[in-house]
Amino acid sequence: MALALGVLVAVAAGAAFVAWRTLTVFRTTPYGDVEEKVVVVPPGASARAVVRLLAHSGALADERHAWAYVRWLKRDHRAFRAGEYAFQGPLTPDQVLDRVYLGQVRLHRFTVPEGLRVDEIAEIVQRSGLAPAGAFLAVARDPAVARALGVPFSTLEGFLFPDTYSFPRGVSARAVAEAMVDRFKAEYARADAARSPGVSFTMGEAATFASIVEKETGRPEERPRIACVFRNRLRIGMRLQTDPTVMYATLLRTGRWSRNITRADLHAAHPYNTYTSSGLPPGPIANAGAAALRAALAPADCADLYFVSRNDGTHVFCPDLTCHQAAVRTWQIDFFRHAAR
Repeated sequence: MALALGVLVAVAAGAAFVAWRTLTVFRTTPYGDVEEKVVVVPPGASARAVVRLLAHSGALADERHAWAYVRWLKRDHRAFRAGEYAFQGPLTPDQVLDRVYLGQVRLHRFTVPEGLRVDEIAEIVQRSGLAPAGAFLAVARDPAVARALGVPFSTLEGFLFPDTYSFPRGVSARAVAEAMVDRFKAEYARADAARSPGVSFTMGEAATFASIVEKETGRPEERPRIACVFRNRLRIGMRLQTDPTVMYATLLRTGRWSRNITRADLHAAHPYNTYTSSGLPPGPIANAGAAALRAALAPADCADLYFVSRNDGTHVFCPDLTCHQAAVRTWQIDFFRHAAR
């Protein structure tokens, strides 16, 4: 009898050792390949259900061993957190499980380049999978949202700061827009701290002015001088006469966007058309970056009133009409005449 009991104890001890050894090997062995596995843990899912999801997705090697490990060895009393998770192996079980315990959810990233309109940004948000373009546009064009976020216009145009953003699955279009406006305010505060004496733009005027500077040149080093030109025009009561405002006005008038400006577009009366209207347009025409914001509040010191493209992204600047006409002849008329030969 004693011998039989001893044999049973030995068998049980051996089985326990084998089980312990199996789970130890399971715990220390990385599993998985470079292919990303995405797992969505629903709210209220039990620990067993989460382990099953992770195993079936290929993030954990074996459901039975994983559950035994969680139940008997890891014995972590934290709750698994709901959310979307991404795993790219090989990873140990602890690396997989701790990510869900800690709520290190998968983030969807998107980048907004400088100088885009709100409708173009909406398409970028949609491609990220975070929110439909229509939902984002509805938020960005809602006057109540603009008021709540402290934007001095009826839409968020000009206040959606160009940057790279990361959000978890399920974020609202409103939350995305709020984050972008917060980034604008932070960058505006930095630019405002370096404001030049005599520049009295409000935040709304600065955003509007910066959007024009942004659209006129892609060269950061030119933005302070472009800003100087437009500031000089405003100071003497000269119309800004900037083509990007004509294109924006045409979009608002007709619903079509085109870089080809017609004579009719130039002469069409519209508050955003700075060929027919004096002063700043009623609001921003795009969403400017940090360099354009800084240039708006700290323009260069110059006597220029005109600039002409060299057709390589840079410009020739002129203080008077005689210089400007000569530059137009050289860089527009003669340049394209020679190019057509």
